[in-house]
Amino acid sequence: MTNPRLRLLDFQRIYHQGEPMWLLRDPWQLGERQLIFPDALAQLLLFCDGTRDARQIQAALSEHLDTTVPFDIVTEALAQLDAAYLLANDRSEARRQALVAGYRAQPHRPPALADLSYPASPAALDELFRGYGDGDTADAAAWHGRGIVSPHIDYQRGGPVYARVWRRAAPAVLAADLVLIFGTDHNGSAGSVTLTPLPYATPYGVLPTDAALIDRLAAALGPEAAYAEELNHRQEHSVELSAVWLHHVFHTAGVTPCPMVPILVGSFHHFVTSGSHPAQEERFNRFLDTLRRETAGRRVLVVGSVDLAHVGPAFGDAFGMDAGRRARLRGEDEALMTAVTAGDAAGFYRRIAAVDDRNRICGFSPLYLMLSYLGPATGRRVAYEHCPADAADTSLVSICGLLLD
Repeated sequence: MTNPRLRLLDFQRIYHQGEPMWLLRDPWQLGERQLIFPDALAQLLLFCDGTRDARQIQAALSEHLDTTVPFDIVTEALAQLDAAYLLANDRSEARRQALVAGYRAQPHRPPALADLSYPASPAALDELFRGYGDGDTADAAAWHGRGIVSPHIDYQRGGPVYARVWRRAAPAVLAADLVLIFGTDHNGSAGSVTLTPLPYATPYGVLPTDAALIDRLAAALGPEAAYAEELNHRQEHSVELSAVWLHHVFHTAGVTPCPMVPILVGSFHHFVTSGSHPAQEERFNRFLDTLRRETAGRRVLVVGSVDLAHVGPAFGDAFGMDAGRRARLRGEDEALMTAVTAGDAAGFYRRIAAVDDRNRICGFSPLYLMLSYLGPATGRRVAYEHCPADAADTSLVSICGLLLD
């Protein structure tokens, strides 16, 4: 094995029999098993960057730990990483290509969260959604705007906010002949825009996609880049949780769904840290120009399937969210929501970049592209909530429901 390089993975801190461990989670799920490394051995992963062979990794790890690490421990760890397809090499790439082919061979993308985050039964799902709408007695006047912002947090915490925004958006949904869903790609590489032509299945049936439009968007991005991380669509919840509500609107009205385009967008944090700007990215400009040109004259509804802030100890902060911090966060979120409802992509970006994205705005990248597509707007907020993110209620996720005319 020459110069092993780790793939892009998620690392989760866990405890086994009281001992700290690291769970290595593969967002693409190339292998059937997950690896758990104890603290000391996990330091080996720091040196799996493609610049060292096994002997050099042994030397670097031994120096790092200030002890001699036996070579067989290093080679066994590397063999386990390779067996689990966690190294970037020909073996894992062949496995990825095989899984992509299998994914594409399906008639549709199966729902990843049915019977996990929500019922797989249409009747049970209808009942759940009706319950989330209980208490929303405000008159929802017919609205035929251009865009909505909906959460992508689990329904258990965000259900009432979903219900408020989708109830008000229903007339626009039913009038649309195309729905674009911009969702956060939680496992995407920096600045990625990832498409899939596969229709999305929900408990209500199958939401069709506009395959011809998706092909043209892929051509604008470059097909290799547009589909390089297509496997992320398999498990990503951001598009799915809004797509289910979208389908619920069609199902309730007894109307055949119009086509949609699911768009996953990777993190923009690297733009903030580098001082660069997504407006300078030619691939984004090509993508947006193509999207505007190809949808001109159509009745398009755009959905931003996003959450806002992720703050508190659960997300690495050294502080808990007391009343004062919650009030300050509300003010900062209100400034962002004002920029969104004005269709002000530049202002939205500027406010997040000015504080180095310290609130970890989960919808940063998809909302920026959505607003760049829509342009100037007027809008209003229909819901805003703080959702608990730990058992002590010292961490939170903020979510909102917005309508854009």
